[in-house]
Amino acid sequence: MRKIICIISLLFFFASCKKDKFTTAPQIEYVKLRNNVIDSRDFTATYPVLTFNITDAEGDIGFKVGTDTSFIYVKNLLTGFADSLSFPDLETAGKSNFDAEVDLDLKKFVKCRTLPGTPLHTDTLYFEIYVKDFEKNKSNVITSGDPVYFTCF
Repeated sequence: MRKIICIISLLFFFASCKKDKFTTAPQIEYVKLRNNVIDSRDFTATYPVLTFNITDAEGDIGFKVGTDTSFIYVKNLLTGFADSLSFPDLETAGKSNFDAEVDLDLKKFVKCRTLPGTPLHTDTLYFEIYVKDFEKNKSNVITSGDPVYFTCF
């Protein structure tokens, strides 16, 4: 009898610790990074695209004409350069339990640091990303899991 009570208690404990996938504040998760090797001398270079998954309980994510918009915030951790981008118009946004993958073009954020006396070098870049929804709820902050290797001069 005691073993059964312990097992039931453990099951209840683990079930109550489970995090809800959909919360009021958006939740994001790193998925992958494509095109992570770039040479600044190649003007036809394909720039990196970071894919992340986003969930939100209210679905107040995206860009809607006549209303406030939600943003993606990105920071280059090597140079400190940071800026924001608005989400595209997401037709599926506005529904509860929103879940989608977002491709983020990092071209605007790929910048080198200048090194005096070193005309050509390769920087290893990582990026920090978070989002805010229409109600300005801030998501968790993620870091790109894979580096971008940027050869610059």
